[in-house]
Amino acid sequence: MAEAATPSSSPPPNLATVADIMESALTTAHATDHIAAAAYLMKHAGTTALVVLDAETERPVGIVTDTDVAHVVADGKDVNDVRISDVMTPDPTVVGTGTSVREAAELMVAGHFRHLPVVDDSGIAGIVDVSVVCRALLGLGEG
Repeated sequence: MAEAATPSSSPPPNLATVADIMESALTTAHATDHIAAAAYLMKHAGTTALVVLDAETERPVGIVTDTDVAHVVADGKDVNDVRISDVMTPDPTVVGTGTSVREAAELMVAGHFRHLPVVDDSGIAGIVDVSVVCRALLGLGEG
């Protein structure tokens, strides 16, 4: 019978921070925008999530994903009538630019998130998604 490999007792190598892997050309929306606009923005930006910003502070107040759009469509609702605020995840978990990739991965697993907005002192700085985090943890380049 083969023995199971014992985990290495050495700590994993220092990984990059989310600032090193985030998408900084971020597409955003406001809570009062309709879902059709969110779908349009996602398609043309080539992204699967939009950070929803407060109109006054420009701080993240929510996140809307392609899954949210799909639910609206599957429920037979009119995408021109449903507002982002109706389906977004409010008060999303955010990470700072100095957060390690490993910490981001742990948050994503614990919270069942596919996306994490990244903030700095001036507001929203970018976003990381699960595929970028996995590539960084595996030591792979951009895919």
